[in-house]
Amino acid sequence: MNDKTILLVEDNPDDEALTLRAFKKNNIFNEVTVARDGQQALDYFFGEGASERPMPTVVLLDLKLPKIDGLEVLRRIRADPRTRLQPIVILTSSKEDQDIITGYGLGANSYIRKPVDFSQFMEAIRQVGLYWLVLNEPPEQKGFSQ
Repeated sequence: MNDKTILLVEDNPDDEALTLRAFKKNNIFNEVTVARDGQQALDYFFGEGASERPMPTVVLLDLKLPKIDGLEVLRRIRADPRTRLQPIVILTSSKEDQDIITGYGLGANSYIRKPVDFSQFMEAIRQVGLYWLVLNEPPEQKGFSQ
């Protein structure tokens, strides 16, 4: 699992720390890159130096982000042929039904509400890691400079 990278798009420092702790406690030691707003997430894919970065195995995308919200990040990633197939899991505290509908409509692969309970959150992260980093068979992506 260690050669697969994760892009965590999360603006809340507490949620970021909790997610990283959950990865560690669940023996998920993959490289995690953190983007703290929507613009940083888009810069990861399309900004300077993007062609040298590895395509993440999965993006964990919060919706309520500064600068550019998560749904717009999703829309732009899906609009580009280089990133159209990028696995994206919405990981958010939003309970809005419209966010679920819009997220899937824009091409999210999964929508997970962040559990408030710590043990439930730990289990959710364990399952996300197991599925996306071990079980899922992604399409071959050669990187950004295809």
